Amino acid sequence: MWSASDAWLVVIDPQRIFADPDSPWGSPMFPSIVAPVRRLADDFGGRVIVTRWVAPRPAVGSWSAYLREWPFADVPADDPLFDVVDELRDLDAQVLSAPTFGKWGPELSAITGPAPRLVVTGVSTDCCVISTALAAADAGATLTVVTDACAGSTPENHRRALDVMALYPPQITLATSAEVRP
Repeated sequence: MWSASDAWLVVIDPQRIFADPDSPWGSPMFPSIVAPVRRLADDFGGRVIVTRWVAPRPAVGSWSAYLREWPFADVPADDPLFDVVDELRDLDAQVLSAPTFGKWGPELSAITGPAPRLVVTGVSTDCCVISTALAAADAGATLTVVTDACAGSTPENHRRALDVMALYPPQITLATSAEVRP
């Protein structure tokens, strides 16, 4: 399809808060994405970025109300809840923490360049993945969202988010992990 040598793999928020089935934000789909994410990370050989969502400090504007709604997540950035899951902790990756759903911004752009080719995986398809993809595409990035390496809050919400992102070609395309080969 294209060469991974000119692309960056972005693994959105593979954290305990989104993977633990006992977490209010745990995705039931998370276990199924670990193997495809690991394979892709190996293929991208160091051109990998793992993001982490952390609670905003201080929480201002809508974040104040959001964290009142979800007080369990209002913990410091070094809380184990925000740790990358054990299964993906050893990826050869740069780690970028941000207090926003979408991870596209000056920090990510500084690593990838202002108009990169991004291959996007992670959780949650219907929140942080879609927020990152739409902002990055709007800024000029070209994205491939790997459908079987993304986990939604539910299978239905995962599908809905993919359907929305499918409306953005050629800036955003959808592919399976088998179709993303260097």
